[in-house]
Amino acid sequence: MSDSQTQLAHDLADRARIAARSLAITSSEKKTKALHTIADLLEARSSDIQASNKIDLDALGDVNAAFRDRLVLDAARIKSMADGVRVVASLTDPVGAIRNTKTLPNGLVVEKVAVPIGVIFVIFESRPNVTADAAALTLKSGNAVVLRGGKEAINTNKTIAAILSEGLKKSGLNPDSVVFVETTDRDFVNELLALEGKIDVVIPRGGHGLIRAVVENSRVPVIYHGAGICHVYVDKDADEEIALRVAHNAKCSRPGVCNAMETLLVHEAVAADMLPKLVSKLENVEIRGCEKTCAIVSDAKSATEDDWPAEFLDLILAVKVVSGVEEAIDHIETYGSHLADSIISQNQEVPDQFAKGVDSAAVYINASTRFTDGSEFGLGAEIGISTQKLHARGPMGVEELTTTKYIIRGTGQTRE
Repeated sequence: MSDSQTQLAHDLADRARIAARSLAITSSEKKTKALHTIADLLEARSSDIQASNKIDLDALGDVNAAFRDRLVLDAARIKSMADGVRVVASLTDPVGAIRNTKTLPNGLVVEKVAVPIGVIFVIFESRPNVTADAAALTLKSGNAVVLRGGKEAINTNKTIAAILSEGLKKSGLNPDSVVFVETTDRDFVNELLALEGKIDVVIPRGGHGLIRAVVENSRVPVIYHGAGICHVYVDKDADEEIALRVAHNAKCSRPGVCNAMETLLVHEAVAADMLPKLVSKLENVEIRGCEKTCAIVSDAKSATEDDWPAEFLDLILAVKVVSGVEEAIDHIETYGSHLADSIISQNQEVPDQFAKGVDSAAVYINASTRFTDGSEFGLGAEIGISTQKLHARGPMGVEELTTTKYIIRGTGQTRE
């Protein structure tokens, strides 16, 4: 990497750092107004976004339908993106919230207060709506953000970033509150990942390769999730209608997203009756099954060991017949990614056992894993989903983009 590129990385981070200092003391009212301005502009410039999106889609070449779907921004999705910004605007500002307070015997009042993290670097692939989602969440939580999208959506992202900048300027906020990285050079990312002290946290959103590269090369703390290997377990006491509805939604509604079901587990007591119905419901889905599954479903392919930990992101599903909830939990803990897993059961005790035994960021009982999303959780949007256990876990909204500091109020106390 040339000296000029290194300097450019420092300049981008420095601009964001200056913006972060002003955002940290910006009023809730001003941030909210800016978000509404941005939302209105996104809808007003919908045709511009769609035109840029068409350029990106036309340049894709031969890709699967699920990948293309992640990239598409039509009028309805742009409106949904703008509405998501408005929902974020309506949320309670987390900055300044007193998380805890106590008065010590010496009279000191100790407050634990929520404050912005500072400068957040978000690296993402494919889904251009992340540009607006990340900007909205960081702005609401008083953080500046450096955004670097994938080359497959570069034109769409540039257009959205320009709209964000226009909205910030109109609202009297520093346009460097959102810094967009226009180069698609992967080596430039490593320059930014080295800026410990200038960038406070990195959040990668994308495939396994991107996330591993960031984790292995970053000197800045990273919050991330691994692959989205989500399971649905159909228990022997499952309601058939619920099982069919949830399985279809979890796999087929958007197979190319991280919260889609990749493995279906079915209790052996109901497999002979339930599996043919489930497979029939999962029309056009390629089934890769265990030996018992293949004996029940004639056109299923034999699953290999590589299929159980696979994130297909396509209309492909691994299916295994299990002896009960214990084996289902063991399978999920062995092959899962700790993102989202679901049990379908009307039993009073088994779902609780499943919920306690499955160590995932989101565990569902009689519901689809597809709800694992910031907007669905009432967060307005999400900047990412964390499968880690420190700082944040699950969909991350404005509260997860703050840290804390102690403010201690005294009347002249000194320590002996």
